[in-house]
Amino acid sequence: MAEEKTGRFPDPHEFQVPPELEGWEEMYPSHYLFSEDRGEWESGQFWYQDKIHAPEPMPPLDLIFQEAWQIALSQYTTRVFCIPPAQGIAQRMVGCYMYICAIAPPPDEIIGEKAQLFEKRVFHVFEHYDELWDKWLAKFKALGEEMAAVEVPKGLPKYVPDDEVLPAPTGCYVSYDLIECFDKLVNLMFKGWQYHFEMLNLTYLAYLMFADVCRKLFPGISESAIGKMVAGAYVSMFKPEEELCRLSRLATSLSGVADVLKSEASAEEKRNELEKTPEGKQWLEEFEKAKDPWFYVSCGSGWFHYEGSWITNLEIPYSYIKGYVERLGKGETIERSLDEIDKQRDQIVSEYRALIKTDEDRKAFDDAYNTIRTIYRYAEDHLFWVEHWFHTIWFDKIRNIGRLLVDSGMLNEVDDIFMFNRYEIPELLTEVATGWALGVDIPMRGSYYKAKAEKRRKILDAAKKWIPVPALGVPPEEVAEPFTIMLWGITTDKVKEWLKGVEAPKAEDVSEIKGFASSAGVVEGPARVLKLLKDIVELQAGEILVCPSTNPSWAPVFTKIKAAVTDIGGLTSHAAIVCREYGVPSVTGTGVATAVINTGDTIRVDGDTGVVTIVKRAG
Repeated sequence: MAEEKTGRFPDPHEFQVPPELEGWEEMYPSHYLFSEDRGEWESGQFWYQDKIHAPEPMPPLDLIFQEAWQIALSQYTTRVFCIPPAQGIAQRMVGCYMYICAIAPPPDEIIGEKAQLFEKRVFHVFEHYDELWDKWLAKFKALGEEMAAVEVPKGLPKYVPDDEVLPAPTGCYVSYDLIECFDKLVNLMFKGWQYHFEMLNLTYLAYLMFADVCRKLFPGISESAIGKMVAGAYVSMFKPEEELCRLSRLATSLSGVADVLKSEASAEEKRNELEKTPEGKQWLEEFEKAKDPWFYVSCGSGWFHYEGSWITNLEIPYSYIKGYVERLGKGETIERSLDEIDKQRDQIVSEYRALIKTDEDRKAFDDAYNTIRTIYRYAEDHLFWVEHWFHTIWFDKIRNIGRLLVDSGMLNEVDDIFMFNRYEIPELLTEVATGWALGVDIPMRGSYYKAKAEKRRKILDAAKKWIPVPALGVPPEEVAEPFTIMLWGITTDKVKEWLKGVEAPKAEDVSEIKGFASSAGVVEGPARVLKLLKDIVELQAGEILVCPSTNPSWAPVFTKIKAAVTDIGGLTSHAAIVCREYGVPSVTGTGVATAVINTGDTIRVDGDTGVVTIVKRAG
């Protein structure tokens, strides 16, 4: 770690990784590595770990999503909507972890050129958002269906069938199909992410513009008050949870169904039992209707192949339903209280609007408010369709290719395909296609690829045990880039703490931590610290969730927790948005919550001030 007096973090070109990670560079494309030919520029930037999109070591093929968003996010900022001072976000890999930097503003003349295009393009989207959203959703669903329709060869036949030769040869065969299907899947993924950012940056921008108007009109207004003004959205990301609630209520109305669902049996056993009665069959029919598309939600973030989705792990939705049915039996409400959220929002908006003195200021407030209320839901609405539904389809198709590579003797396990980046897989497929085309008894390099996959798995496992520095390069005197603050939660004070080496203080020495006041309210209760995705099942009703960051698929737990505290994330991060939507107090971007709070500690979460107090240590 750099000394405070140096005023900088380790140079990215001199930084060393543990010896257990030797060979990690081979896993990623060369343009993702710090390089001497870009050395002067790279050394002068401030790079920080992207713990929102890449909190864990990066499997090579899963990097495709990061590649895609780097281009998409950046181009919409710089070339499409032309946000005047903003530029893109650059990415680099170090020891299997991803670091990013917000590129400095362009020269004044470029800012001036962009400003002229910005007003014309951006405000048109704001004014026509509803109709544009309908077009976007239709376009994106069509893209997902196109990906689902991609045919991956099930195998390489000894001889092509007669109907591909007679009465006339088809002209190309399985050797071509194998290579084409992967290329097509890659192209569709990149197109999906181009669509992903079609209006996403504008959602964050609208929030920033509204917050700026509020701060000017109401000096001293809290961030939680601003957040409360925009809460209350009917969005697709919450639809999977709403479907679980619907199915749970249906179960309690059908004779015998609730008893089956409350049992400790497996999902398959419950299904078999429900098939025995008319009521059970009726419930299963509704369950099947909900699965497509709403169970195409990741069990985690949607960013990693090993997370799985509800559709591939039905134990997850069945476990949530079990909890809901039990709570309904106790007379509890399981749905989020949208009416109450709407009521609170309208009340606070009315109170602040009444403070405005002039018609001009009132119009500025109304315009900014109407814009954010219109477009705000996009931040969570499109999230389901891209990072969950679309990614689930992708993972299924890629595993089909992996299965063929296993059958061809090139890999040991289906998921070994994720140990190769998107530039390497065409090599594997070309070798398989070539060996098939050459005839029989052709030696293949299966042992080479199997050994490479095994080596890379060991490197990724070693990387999980390593805690890299939070940043590299030269920190800015002040972190001012708005998306860095609002989405990632990186602030000037946080960077200063990193420079002092304060990212992991001793737990017993800490009684209070601070972060963003992301969702209003003050509560006290027992903490449940969850550092791993699989541990979400341990969360109990009435506890306060403490985690690195929340995942969208965790929506079902937000109706039973008291509050949420995260290490990372700003005011427009998922954790902040979902807590506001569920009326759950939240403090995000504390940096150290999971390091200094232990499960069982009694903590007080103040979502109005951004302060978390450790009231009493467990045991």
